[in-house]
Amino acid sequence: MSQQPMLKFVSLGRAMPDKREANKRAKDFEEIYADFAKEKAEEQASRCSQCGVPYCQSHCPLHNNIPDWLMLTAEGRLEEAYQLSQQTNSFPEICGRICPQDRLCEGNCVIEQTGHETVTIGAVEKYLTDMAWDKGWVKPIQPNRELKFSVGIIGSGPGGLAAADRLRRAGVQITVYDRYDRAGGLMTYGIPSFKLEKEVVNNRNAQLIDGGVKFELNCDVGKDLSFADLRARHNAVIIATGVYKIRDIDVLGTERAGVVQALDFLTVSNKVNFGDKVKAFESGELNAKDKKVIVIGGGDTAMDCVRTAIRQGATSVKCMYRRDRTNMPGSQREVQNAEEEGVVFKWLSAPKAFVASKDVSKFEDAVKAGESCQGVVGYKMRLGTPDATGRRVPEVIEGSEYFEKADLVVKALGFEPEDLPILFNEPELPVTRWGTVKAAFETGKTDLDGVYAVGDIVRGASLVVWAIRDGLDTANAILEELNLSSAIAAE
Repeated sequence: MSQQPMLKFVSLGRAMPDKREANKRAKDFEEIYADFAKEKAEEQASRCSQCGVPYCQSHCPLHNNIPDWLMLTAEGRLEEAYQLSQQTNSFPEICGRICPQDRLCEGNCVIEQTGHETVTIGAVEKYLTDMAWDKGWVKPIQPNRELKFSVGIIGSGPGGLAAADRLRRAGVQITVYDRYDRAGGLMTYGIPSFKLEKEVVNNRNAQLIDGGVKFELNCDVGKDLSFADLRARHNAVIIATGVYKIRDIDVLGTERAGVVQALDFLTVSNKVNFGDKVKAFESGELNAKDKKVIVIGGGDTAMDCVRTAIRQGATSVKCMYRRDRTNMPGSQREVQNAEEEGVVFKWLSAPKAFVASKDVSKFEDAVKAGESCQGVVGYKMRLGTPDATGRRVPEVIEGSEYFEKADLVVKALGFEPEDLPILFNEPELPVTRWGTVKAAFETGKTDLDGVYAVGDIVRGASLVVWAIRDGLDTANAILEELNLSSAIAAE
């Protein structure tokens, strides 16, 4: 009888793939983690306890069958493990890299509750899918039959692409429209390469194109193509635009030269890393080289900005966040990576003004057109009583103003929905009071005939994995309406 391959968490400790030294990785945009070796991946997968109630699976938005593909990995049945992971996730190699596993699957791993460290689920998932591409296990999209039914998808982010993948495999005719010159949404232009190498996204885009998905890039729906015309072209339309309206901050000097938005900063950096020439980067406007940089915010976008600034050659990088480390929304793993690379965090701190003078008493007079930012006047904060959501509300400590030198300030305060009824010239498009599209749970259907919505434009700013879930759910709902549920199983 062969030895039991699982439940080795008692004798084996948790191990992550090797992480490149901070002083080396901070000089380039390559991913910071190496791949597991085969033996190490199998060893780490064998730590799974195969518990009766797999909380890792139930806390994964996609309900990936994690225990089973961990067991297959531990047994060396790697292609089968990949195929199982692919059944519930269109892009496992992307989720393995950028999902906040510490808040989802790994954060709910049963063995951690027994005093042992969690299984390294994300690293094993990344290993499996990278090997699948190398070994040719990722199969082309080849529908069993071609249908006349046509779907137009607005937005090529994870939600739109997940829907495109599922529908195309069933033979639906798909066209994806995107305002940018490259597909992938924030996976291409918002997330830096040190977290998600662009070849990973490009491979999936190429698979979709080879499988018959059409892309119309540099197409801004509402400007280059009306929403009404798009609806006339297709039997159904899926809105997967994401949320791109910048959430700003109401402080003096926010329009000053040298104070920029996070998405602009990250998009330009990614374009430069693609080899594009970008005037705003070459002029120094969106380039941190040789500058003292302050990033405002505590989410994952702020972490992307501070680590990008380090790699661009900033002389110092600080992150100013109004709550403490425990109450920040971003990944703790990313905070640790940033600190290792030289970022300094100013917890319980918020900006009062972006100024052109160190004289705090005269900062109101210093807000003049044409004057570049020289620093940030900040407040010290404390956490007060909880609000309706249960989070303690940050409060300003009066008289606590202080000055931080800065040549470049990046505002990373989150995103809100654009006004789609106005942008699309479609006043009947139903939206919530927050501006998100009203859509039915699990199907994405709106009150407009044949119009669906998925991802952040429905949820508000959220995770890539939730957008994938929405895209798959809506694709399945469309196929069910077409009586093509059998096509889903066949593919």
